Amino acid sequence: MPRFDRYLLSQLTVVFGFFSLVLVAVYWLHRAVRLFDQLIGDGQTAGVFLQITLLALPNVIKLVLPISAFAATVYAVNRLMSESELVVAQASGFSPFRMARPVATFGLLVTLLLLVLNHVLVPASRAQLADRRAEIADNLTAKLLTQGQFLHPVSGVTFYIGDISPQGELRDIFLSDARSPLRRISYSARRALLVPGEDGAPKLVMFEGMAQTLRLSDQRLAVTHFADSVFDIGGMIATGAQRGRRIDELSTVELLTAAPDLLTETSKTRADFLSEGTARITQPFTALASVLLGFSALMLGGFSRFGLWRQIALAIILLIAAQFLDNACTDLARSSDQFWWAHYLSPLAGLAVAMVMLWIASRPRRRIRAHPAPVEVTA
Repeated sequence: MPRFDRYLLSQLTVVFGFFSLVLVAVYWLHRAVRLFDQLIGDGQTAGVFLQITLLALPNVIKLVLPISAFAATVYAVNRLMSESELVVAQASGFSPFRMARPVATFGLLVTLLLLVLNHVLVPASRAQLADRRAEIADNLTAKLLTQGQFLHPVSGVTFYIGDISPQGELRDIFLSDARSPLRRISYSARRALLVPGEDGAPKLVMFEGMAQTLRLSDQRLAVTHFADSVFDIGGMIATGAQRGRRIDELSTVELLTAAPDLLTETSKTRADFLSEGTARITQPFTALASVLLGFSALMLGGFSRFGLWRQIALAIILLIAAQFLDNACTDLARSSDQFWWAHYLSPLAGLAVAMVMLWIASRPRRRIRAHPAPVEVTA
């Protein structure tokens, strides 16, 4: 690789690494704060929180990389133009197409990284994340076995445990069931146990307690003392034993083949499958298109110590237009399985516009020269 290509590629890579680190950290922290409140509030440990956030990281990186690649290209090229380095390269005979070669190499490297994320890392992490969340939803300790707090596992039910012994015995139980529109039942017991039922759903066996039934029609209260009583709490806990896979957990081959059993499992159409599978192939190339769009837009301007702000604004507008086009193509592809090819339009259009701008930048600019004033000759 020539020295100029290595130098420009190194400049782009360093800035790209910085922007990627900052954007991933900001996006990840924004999501981690909400996830922390949810998991810690459900009684999960910090280790579970760290595992969930790490599994969500590949998808965050996939979303951030095209933006950071575009930002790195615009920033690096603008700085090199303001410091006259690219101006010197142009003066030495380098055309815009020639200077775009290391930029295209940089875009292809980002595209390759996104291909690995789209086809391998993101589907695998999404599948593991869904399994981990299903385990958390089935975890009785996180859902109900929290002492000293009034819990509301479902609407209309309040559950309280005063203490939990080392042997797993629940003490000082209070359970209020107001789900029925006809009556409200409140249970209180000195101790209780959670045991599995015959159908696999957990049962709450209470000892030495009292049940108070309030009939809402006439506000009549009935009190029943019991030595032991059983309450079915299986409906309070969402079990994930029969969890079906989501479309973003499937491999690209499964999406493109769109087997009938997978369509039934995910409740999606064949158009959704083909759209998702094709998007995994074409989406990485939007990074290449955005990088070349940013570079070619800045090449339209000349040297200026004040920066190429008009060209930078043009590059941002083109990137936004490309995103709107990509959204429209996605909607078209999902409308019918005959339009799966629409996903290719956005990256191809971006590359075509970049080539046109490079061609315009390579044309010699007309310079208006003032005609010299006539010289009077005196005899």
